[in-house]
Amino acid sequence: MKSTVNSNSVLKTIAITATAAVLFAGSPLNSFANTIKEKSAKTATISESQIDVQYIGSDESSFTFKVNFENAEAKNFTFIIKNDDGDVVYSKQYSDVHFSKTIHLNKEETEGFDIHPTFAIISGKKTVERSFSIERTYSEDVMVTKL
Repeated sequence: MKSTVNSNSVLKTIAITATAAVLFAGSPLNSFANTIKEKSAKTATISESQIDVQYIGSDESSFTFKVNFENAEAKNFTFIIKNDDGDVVYSKQYSDVHFSKTIHLNKEETEGFDIHPTFAIISGKKTVERSFSIERTYSEDVMVTKL
C-alpha cells in the first residue's frame, strides 16, 4: 500500500510542478504582449489634419487667431505659442477632445511692424506647428485744399 501512496504523491508533485511551469512560462509572454499593445496605443501620434489654425482678424489692440485640435483619444498634449525668436511665450497642457481656443496677440507687445507667431501642439514625440507672418503697413492720407 505504501508504494501506491508514494507513486500518487510523485504524480501529484509532477503535475503541480508542470502546471506551475506552464503558468510561469506563459505569464511573461502575456505581460510582454500587453506592454507592446499599451505602448503602441500610448505613442499614437497626431496628424496634420487634426489641427487647424486660422487668422481671424485684428482690432485696435490685438491680432486674433483661432486654434482647433480634434483630439479624439483625449490624450494629453501641450499647446505652445512662440514669438519671432522662437522663444515660448505661452505653454499649457490640455486633454480636451475638441480643443478650441481664441488667441489675442497684443499689438503693443510686438516690436516693429512685422511679427511671426508660431502655434504648436505637442503630443508624445510628435509636434505639429503652424507659423504665420503678419506684416503691418500704415498709410497716410493727405488732403490739401487751397484757401
